[in-house]
Order: sequence, then structure tokens, then C-alpha cells
Amino acid sequence: MSIIIYKDRQDDFFPERELKMTETTPTVLITGASTGLGAVYADRFARRGHNLVLVARDSARMETLAARLREQCSVEVDVLTADLTKEEDLDVVAKRLETDDRITVLVNNAGMSLSGTFTTQTPADIDRLIAVNLTAVVRLARAVAPRLAKAGTGAIINISSVVGLAPEFGMTIYGATKAFVLFLSQGLSLELGPQGVYVQAVVPSATRTEIWERSGKDVNTMTGVMDPGELVDAALTGFDRREAVTVPPLHEESLWTAHQQSRQAMLTEYGQEHAAPRYLSDTK
Repeated sequence: MSIIIYKDRQDDFFPERELKMTETTPTVLITGASTGLGAVYADRFARRGHNLVLVARDSARMETLAARLREQCSVEVDVLTADLTKEEDLDVVAKRLETDDRITVLVNNAGMSLSGTFTTQTPADIDRLIAVNLTAVVRLARAVAPRLAKAGTGAIINISSVVGLAPEFGMTIYGATKAFVLFLSQGLSLELGPQGVYVQAVVPSATRTEIWERSGKDVNTMTGVMDPGELVDAALTGFDRREAVTVPPLHEESLWTAHQQSRQAMLTEYGQEHAAPRYLSDTK
């Protein structure tokens, strides 16, 4: 079994990539852009001089945000109203990513959460959660990746969550989708990195956004909740450093390094012809 060691930074893959990224100012497509982290990403990228394509369901909020950014930052902002739980809307966004050569950065930010437990959440609600948190992330990354790889430049930012690292938090389906996003991002980093495409997984903890209200929780009763502006600013610092995984709330970086090292230490142990002795019958 061949093993490709995962890198925490992508500069080793293509040290000249950052120069190529700055030859022209990329247009950035951001999902979930009407509020929360998506709106902050829009603000920050606009302040960096990037033109934007904003994607969300709430067209009124996006138009208000777009008008402000056009006036304050002198950038072009397109508004694309879409419900990513609907196949036809997802197709429209995917088509835009496939065909618009100006878009070289995708921020896969749209997401939703659910209240309740696995046995109380309805199948319909679970399907919607998976559609936004998982299916849309894959479809949109897949829509843009071939074009970026062919050009040898560009970036994909996927928003994961610390819940995806900790089933102990109890948000089983939500956490599973975010674990998928982290795995997807790390895998795409290995696949696309050598082709010049930077992939970043951002792993927030609780952040003061409307996702809590929609999931039935009062964020004002919670502690350890990060401001979305601080979260995105930290994530963009990781973006500028070309980190493959950025965990803004983790103060002790050595813990993530140890996590990665222990995970990778097991890789060579998986390709075995026989079961581990602890699973063998004492009678053998």
C-alpha cells in the first residue's frame, strides 16, 4: 500500500503558486454570503480588491451587502440567488463555476445545523442538512476544480467545524458532514495541490452567527463563542500562509501537529495480511 504523507502547508507542493495567484485579481464566489461568515468573507475579499459573486437564498440581504461593497470598495459584485437544497439551483451555481474563467477562488461556506438528536430529527431535515453541508460542497468543488487545475492556479476554501473532530459534542449528523468536509479538503489538497490549486479547510468552533437561531439554540447563553469577523480574519491569515487546515480557536498548535503525526504514524500499519494478535482466538 503506497502512502502519500499529508502536508499541513502547501508551499512544498508548488512554491511559485503564490506569485501566479497575484498576477491578476481573482473573482471570488462565496456561498452562504447573505449573513454570518459568508458576509464577512465577502467584506474581507472586497477590501482586498476582489470582485465577488455572492450566492445565498436571501436576495434582499445580498443586494444590500453588494451595494455597500460596490460603494466602499469599488469592486464588481454579482448576486446569484440560489437554494442549494434544490438541484436546479445547485446546477446554476455549478455551471457558473464551470464556465466563468474570472472565478478562481471558491468559498464553500453555506451550511446549516439541526436541533434535536438523531432519533428526533426528521429524515427530511437530515436530507436538507446533507444537501447543503455535504452534497453542495462536493458539487461546487467538482465544478470548479478541473478548470483551476488546467489553469494551474486558484483556491478552494471549505468551511468545516471542530464538531467534525469530536463526536463527544453530540451533534451527530452535523458533525459527520463537517468531518466529511475536512477529509474532502485534505484529500483534495493532496490531489490538486501538485496541480497548482490551493485547498484550505477552515475549522471554526462556535461562532456568533444566525445558524444557532435556525437550529433552535440561543447563542447568548453560550460561552466561548467567537466573533465572525475575528474568525474570518484568522482564517484569511491561514489562507495567506497557505495552510491546508486552519483551526482559529486552537491556541496550542502543537496539539494539531501531534494529532496529524499520530494519525500518519498508523498509515503503514494498515496494510497487513493478518489480523492483529489481539483479535486472534486463544485456541489458535
